Amino acid sequence: MKLSTGFDISASALTAQRMRMDVISSNIANAETTRGSFVNGKFEPYKRKLVVLEPNGQSFSNVLANEMGRNGTAQGVKVSRIQEDQSPNKLVFNPTHPDADENGYVHMPNVDVAKEMVDMIAASRAYEANVTAINATKSMFMKALEIGRA
Repeated sequence: MKLSTGFDISASALTAQRMRMDVISSNIANAETTRGSFVNGKFEPYKRKLVVLEPNGQSFSNVLANEMGRNGTAQGVKVSRIQEDQSPNKLVFNPTHPDADENGYVHMPNVDVAKEMVDMIAASRAYEANVTAINATKSMFMKALEIGRA
């Protein structure tokens, strides 16, 4: 295993968590957007976006088998895709709204700001944990270099 493997894994996680935070920010910014995309001749409300992460490389079982034989490589994580949440839109009764239907209901985005804030905190904590892991790896390198000085 290379010495920089810890950096590679943490760097991939930092990139993935930053993407998560960007998508969550977009969801919060569009929580009230009733005119998101134009579909079938009418405007549809904004759809919540979700980030899907996957291992960067092999499956966990393959990595475990390789590590048992000590011939494994750095894996990390990557964003495989960004998909729309398929949960239904929220209906709000507001007959004065310009996007209200014939019954006075407005189709609002399926974004729950409280849920997005919880997801943002989780992504932020994961980002911080990976920064800590990078700093710990750097500290181990520095201690290893000090061994030769004594």
